[in-house]
Amino acid sequence: MNDQLIIFDTTLRDGEQAPGIALSPDDKVAIATQLARLRVDVIEAGFAAASPGDFTAVSRIAAEVQGPVIATLARTHPDDIDRAADALKAAEKKRIHVFISTSPIHMSQMLRMSPAEVLKSVEEGVKRAKRYVDDVEFSPQDATRSDPDFIIEVCRLAVACGATTINIPDTVGFAMPQDFVELLTRVYDDVRAGNEDVIISTHCHDDLGLAVANSLAAIHAGARQIESAINGIGERAGNTSTEEVIMAVTTRADHFNVEIGADTTQIFETSRLVSTLTGYPIQYNKAVVGRNAFTHESGIHQHGVLRNRETYEIMDPAAVGRTSVIVLGKHSGRAAFLHALTKMEIVLEDADFQRSFERFKELADRKGEISEEGLRAIVGEETGALSEELRFEAIYVSGGSHEIPVATVTLSRNGEEVTATANGDGMINATFVALQDAYGIPAELLDYRVSPITSGADAMAEVNVLIKVGSATYSGRGVSTDVVEGSARAIVSAMNKAAFDRGVTESVQDSAT
Repeated sequence: MNDQLIIFDTTLRDGEQAPGIALSPDDKVAIATQLARLRVDVIEAGFAAASPGDFTAVSRIAAEVQGPVIATLARTHPDDIDRAADALKAAEKKRIHVFISTSPIHMSQMLRMSPAEVLKSVEEGVKRAKRYVDDVEFSPQDATRSDPDFIIEVCRLAVACGATTINIPDTVGFAMPQDFVELLTRVYDDVRAGNEDVIISTHCHDDLGLAVANSLAAIHAGARQIESAINGIGERAGNTSTEEVIMAVTTRADHFNVEIGADTTQIFETSRLVSTLTGYPIQYNKAVVGRNAFTHESGIHQHGVLRNRETYEIMDPAAVGRTSVIVLGKHSGRAAFLHALTKMEIVLEDADFQRSFERFKELADRKGEISEEGLRAIVGEETGALSEELRFEAIYVSGGSHEIPVATVTLSRNGEEVTATANGDGMINATFVALQDAYGIPAELLDYRVSPITSGADAMAEVNVLIKVGSATYSGRGVSTDVVEGSARAIVSAMNKAAFDRGVTESVQDSAT
């Protein structure tokens, strides 16, 4: 082990560009603080010139978050660079990340600039950034669809003007690992050219599902910085996943031969926080942080894991802040069933165990996953030993197939109650209409998702919504054991963001959620 791999996290910049994500400055500071706990090396806090909100967030992170280098993106435009420098004033360690497009289609269709004009802009932009900070990064946007000779020329110029990091972005996820390694190798040989102070970096998008593969392959070509985002969020199909890079390099240290400074035990908490604040759910089978990443249902797998975790887990769940989960379902075997009963301190005679196991398999075929409460019910049904613990709670939902659902919502505004009533073609629709009336803001519900947090009859649900107000979109999240209440909380969360953007200072605050 002899080289440091720099983890450059762009969750707060490129990650936030994913449709429907609109983080407040408070949200960004919270995520940046957690990223510092994760011990990433660089936090790209935003695009300071993009909006007043982004400038505020970058400025606050620069002042409040210690440890990592704080970076902000800037075009080669003088105003962008000046704004970036202003936002980073309070940072202990600061970086200006300058970029311009270099592919023929971007130069002709977006920039309306010739290659010569791009070169001039690079020279002026990097030199201007260097006046403010020692740490300047340069990126030729859409590098993998650019002329390699032009990339070399542009990057050499950037280094000559003071850039200390050269980042090669696969902006549209176009590259194949072998081609990307060839490009990075050439950049390493022809641009770095023995200058040990220059770091070669990658920034890969996942349009073809190769972002992590391309980024990791680049390490062998000399790249010593990987730009990534928590949960892989970002524009279109997203970015390289920070947690996947960290754990790949940690787990396969023998293969990559680089050192990494991240505290892996903070990975799951960081992932959870980003998912909560962005409203973007984590796919169940997502590597490292997905619900199923360390979950086992197959009887063969469960038997192996119960004997020795390493039979089916190449990573220790505790290393990322998690634990192994044995899910009891139709694929589970006797070993997993016995393990679950033992954890519940239930001991059965052989005959009772056999009957209970057979009943479990029968129900699992119909129900899927069987919770602890379900197991107790099965054992009680077959043995009678736990019958006193069984009880049924009633549930009532107003409205029905022959009634028009009506929802009444009550919110508070400056200590006063606001009540609105509306009907709809379902309880959720009625709730949404009533909340629009309460806020006085017409909105469109673009996306609605309900995810169980726990399993079984007492499941707690997480509701995520995406609404559209005018041309802007806002995400919201609510949690409750009642789906309608959880939906109302999620809609209130999204409507509060919309009301804030519209300048409604008297809008209902988070106390409603």
